[in-house]
Amino acid sequence: MSSMKRIIITILVFFTGMTVFAQSSNLSYYTEEYNRSTATFIDRLEVLQTVREANLTDIGEFYHDALKVLITKLPDIKTKPEKDAAEASARILCQELGSEGYTAAAPELWYMVQFFDVVRAIVGDLNNGLTMQDALVALGQVNAKDYAPHIALRLDNFNTDHTTDVETRRRVQRGVVGCISALEALHEIIGYKPVFFAYVGWYDPAIKSIASAALPNIVEDPGEVIAEIIRDPANNPSVKFEAWREMLRTRAPSTSKAKVASVALGTGWTFATSIPEFQRNLREMRMSAIDTIRMFGVEDDSVYTNLERSYNNNFVNASPSYDEIRRTIDALSTVKTDEAVNLLLKFLRELHARRRSGPWGNKERQVLQMVIPALGATGTQSQDVRQLLTTIQRSSDYTGNEQTWARNALRDLGQ
Repeated sequence: MSSMKRIIITILVFFTGMTVFAQSSNLSYYTEEYNRSTATFIDRLEVLQTVREANLTDIGEFYHDALKVLITKLPDIKTKPEKDAAEASARILCQELGSEGYTAAAPELWYMVQFFDVVRAIVGDLNNGLTMQDALVALGQVNAKDYAPHIALRLDNFNTDHTTDVETRRRVQRGVVGCISALEALHEIIGYKPVFFAYVGWYDPAIKSIASAALPNIVEDPGEVIAEIIRDPANNPSVKFEAWREMLRTRAPSTSKAKVASVALGTGWTFATSIPEFQRNLREMRMSAIDTIRMFGVEDDSVYTNLERSYNNNFVNASPSYDEIRRTIDALSTVKTDEAVNLLLKFLRELHARRRSGPWGNKERQVLQMVIPALGATGTQSQDVRQLLTTIQRSSDYTGNEQTWARNALRDLGQ
């Protein structure tokens, strides 16, 4: 090493040491001032403001110790000015501990959440929610995973305590934002459900937008939680449909989406309602689920039963949804399993029987035009399929166009 390099390194070490020494010296002074037995809440607040303005770094331990002291002094609050100074101090400490990522402070931060909860009153005044929000945000920043269940429960309570009072609503929503921020940062599955219900809940649009943005960041695959929400009979169809749409928005693997699709499709048929809007929600959820099954395959055998329902319940309806019938047929044709081929064959046999002995009308002909090409697209080697298509191709019961559909399907099957 050259002599010049040695000189430069020595200078850097000297000044770095001076900086560390000065910072340590400053902290000792501030610690003494903060911990004085005669210090008031306002005195301690001024110390914290001075430390913050000094832009000192890596002093999480100082802030943590200061928070511990503040907690011991909180029962001494007697006046509104003392409460305001204590709350301002608490906000500084929560924000700085969060910025430092000081995990060891998690128990004290949770204490702040509880002490400054919006439902609590201090010297006659309800908390405004700002300190609670700061403490919750900090819990996420310090990665306080052990507290995720507690935060999730608090948010769940907020979700169920609907209020129309403007002032209460404003205070509560600050706590809600803190909960959402913490659960998003902690990435624990237990946080997904309460954040989802915040999104579909009673809050202002801005709060619901925050919840919506947080959902995809909590976990990649919330499939089990979303399936539970969809199955739960206490949730109305608009909530179920929204949960399904959230599943499609996730980064979950295709197998997980296919599993939840089977739940969405089944629930779309088993949940009974006479409310038109809810009926529309269920129908849209079914059709979207069917599209997902077509794309990602069958992960649950219940899918076949419910796909048959989507076909039959529309076919016998005086006002059938041809869109749902078409999607069902396309899905069966695409998955190409033996069960799928057998269902398509069953549909074609029923149509064939109607073509021979009635009833036969425009509905039957439209569906026939869907089913025959769908069977051809499966590539099946089933002799039963080939025999029925051959019969249709040759039968005078069918029009020339209908015979052509069967002939094209046979060609697609390699015959």
